[in-house]
Amino acid sequence: MYQQKMSATTLTTTNVFLRGVYLWMCIGLLITGYIAHLVASSPALLNLFLGNQVLFIGLIIGELVLVVTISGAIHRLSATMATALFVLYSSLNGITLSSIFLIYTQASIVKTFLICSSMFGAMSIYGFTTSKDLTSWGSFLFMGLIGVIIASIINIFFPSTQFEFAISIMGIIVFVGLTAYDTQKLKIMGQDAPLDRKGTLQKGTILGALTLYLDFINLFLLLLRFFGQSRD
Repeated sequence: MYQQKMSATTLTTTNVFLRGVYLWMCIGLLITGYIAHLVASSPALLNLFLGNQVLFIGLIIGELVLVVTISGAIHRLSATMATALFVLYSSLNGITLSSIFLIYTQASIVKTFLICSSMFGAMSIYGFTTSKDLTSWGSFLFMGLIGVIIASIINIFFPSTQFEFAISIMGIIVFVGLTAYDTQKLKIMGQDAPLDRKGTLQKGTILGALTLYLDFINLFLLLLRFFGQSRD
């Protein structure tokens, strides 16, 4: 009887936690998409943000600082501050990603978004429902991610179409795997989430939303290299 009650409580806690995670991830994606389209539709905003190289680099640095702050200092932040920083990060990312509307057709961006959503959804469901322990994937995926980053930097100085194709394929594999891995990790995290402490629960929710948001955005950008149609 006690075990049944504990199982029901754990299930409720996990459901509440994960609902919050996916809700805020979707809110972040909506903010990013809206801001990106807004900036891309305004010549004045495009000139302001993309026409000023110093400002554009500053925005990218600001995004990195926000990710590090949310991820590394989440326990020291209030729930309100963590949420505000996530919204700010989603907004800044929308500004920097507005450039994709200048490179690719809107139809191909929408098509790629739907493909990415399907892949992300399938791997997220797998990560949630599988009985297999995906912990062992962590070190492999982390090494793969580091490899993609290093290879991307090398390709900047020694550009190669074939090398870029290989990097993109490897990147897609890494972020598809990370989606399942992170989902299972968040499921386990949700089982221990303090349902009665809303501040702590909210901060965990924001951290989880940021994790899946980054998986989705990176997967989307990699897929866009294959399915995006140039405006030229």
